[in-house]
Amino acid sequence: MKIAILGTRGIPNNYGGFEQFAEYLSTELVRRGHHVSVYNSSHHIYQEDTYKGVQIIHKKDPENKIGTVGQFIYDLNCILDARKRNFDIILNLGYTSSSIWGRLFPKKSIVITNMDGLEWKRTKFNKKVQKFLLYAEKLAIKHSDFLIADSLGIQTYLKEKHDVESTYIAYGAIPFQNPKQEVLEEFNLSPFNYNLLIARIEPENNIEVILDGITNSNIDIKTYVIGNANNKFGTYLQGKYKDESRIVFLGSIYHLEKLNNLRYFSKYYFHGHSVGGTNPSLLEAMACKCLIVAHNNEFNGSILENDAIYFTNANDIKTIVQSDVSNKANLFKDNNFTKIKNLFSWEKIIQEYEGFMLNILKNKTNE
Repeated sequence: MKIAILGTRGIPNNYGGFEQFAEYLSTELVRRGHHVSVYNSSHHIYQEDTYKGVQIIHKKDPENKIGTVGQFIYDLNCILDARKRNFDIILNLGYTSSSIWGRLFPKKSIVITNMDGLEWKRTKFNKKVQKFLLYAEKLAIKHSDFLIADSLGIQTYLKEKHDVESTYIAYGAIPFQNPKQEVLEEFNLSPFNYNLLIARIEPENNIEVILDGITNSNIDIKTYVIGNANNKFGTYLQGKYKDESRIVFLGSIYHLEKLNNLRYFSKYYFHGHSVGGTNPSLLEAMACKCLIVAHNNEFNGSILENDAIYFTNANDIKTIVQSDVSNKANLFKDNNFTKIKNLFSWEKIIQEYEGFMLNILKNKTNE
């Protein structure tokens, strides 16, 4: 197969979930004998033309100069370039800024779109932006040949909201099996004597709810918040809790070994995400045997099932952190770790993507 991956800032991953997925998928498909191209932003730190056998196609991206509008121009540049190449399949990751160019996708290529989460429901966007994102969602569906939902909740949503079928293929994670307690020394931490929250600092991730619960509790251990807080909401949160010594904002940390060890040795791991599909950070927490306190919604519930402690408000958080759940901790951790190995391993996810693509091409050939 000759495959193109669009919709990310590029590989190797230097940003987020879709970039990580693109890196794992593209390199493994190349190892299996397929030709894979990944489109990279012009200001991506990696400027070579290949990466582990994957062809890198660099396209002009003015986002760093003109802001969000630059994402639309970058996607247009990628799609226009794809029209010049004979790809069997174009895998489009997300739709926010590519949807308006959907009619420009090459007709000879099969377009598969991973529909990501419910972007239009994110509270960080104003009503006009939310309205546009819902419109973009409809355009993405219209201009795609096939849809992938990385969550059963998203699959159900697409059927109920738009009456369209999609194929469920989850996200993946790598089981973390080599914890190193010495990594905690850099942060002056001791094992299982701190709580952890890792997220983009956005309202829909329920960070304020979690931190309010911590503030109202009588616990004396600290909760560390990892994520880029250099935005409006992050500034607000840091101001609100500036006098609360039990809450520490660490900023962004991208070093995987540090993150995994911080996860592994945490007492409680808070996952407040309420919008989206299979969230990568949730799977990574499961892969690190975290005791997860998750926001109670269908997306988190479909992954964690009964192997988490759920909350809906700040009072729930207060009650949870003041309780003794040691009798459940190991069972929850082990069950979630088993899910990663059996249901959410990258090997399984990539096998499903490859099989899905091969089957599509086979059916097209037989038409």
